[in-house]
Order: sequence, then C-alpha cells, then structure tokens
Amino acid sequence: MEKIKSLADLKKMQGDLRAKMELREKSNHPDSLIQVKVAMATCGIASGAKEVMEVFVEEFSKRNIEAVVTQTGCMGYCYAEPTVEITKPGCDPVTFGYVDVKKASKLIDKYILNNELVDGIIPVNYASIDKK
Repeated sequence: MEKIKSLADLKKMQGDLRAKMELREKSNHPDSLIQVKVAMATCGIASGAKEVMEVFVEEFSKRNIEAVVTQTGCMGYCYAEPTVEITKPGCDPVTFGYVDVKKASKLIDKYILNNELVDGIIPVNYASIDKK
C-alpha cells in the first residue's frame, strides 16, 4: 500500500475506491450489463480468486467497461478453482475454470470484448427447470 503524502493523494485514493465499489455494486440494471461472478468459497480463495476478482474490477474500471463484478459461494467446481461465471447481456452464462490473473485479462480481451471463446470452459451439467 502506498503512503499518503498529501490531500491530493487521499482524494485520488478515495476516487479509485469509489470507482471500484460502484463497479461491484451496480444493481439497478444488471441484466443489461456484463456480469462476472467469481467463486470465493474457501477453495477459490486459496487458489487465488481474490486476485482474479481484483483484475476484473481494476480492468473494467480502467477500460470503462460497464459491468457488475460480484463474488459468489461455491459453484461446485473445486477441482477447477478459481472459477468465474460470465454472463453477457442476452447470452447464457459461461463458466470458466482455472482462471488466474493472466487468464482473467485474456477473458476480458478475447471473450468479453471480442466474443472469442477461451480454453477452460466448464460444460453445463445441469438442466434448468424452465426448459422442458
């Protein structure tokens, strides 16, 4: 953590923190935004999920990408932690496994911005009650 040497430094830190909090807490219209859920159960945290979540928050803020970044509990894919579920507006969610800091950046560049699939997709292994 950097030292605060002036009021300007403090205000800059406050602005950065507010931007990060706003990015995480947008809830008025989440269906019209990119939604990123990072599994933050014990196994996810131990595998680096906190750092992965920070990459999404920081990169979305830097690039002015409208998104909601949240944490969730166990997704049931402990073998593939850290896991991240990304839902783009109008699309079904896609869950990615083995997401480290480098792969999180790749997901932003390739999947979120350019609609290119990235290795590590965890296939859907359930049926929705809505689908008959």
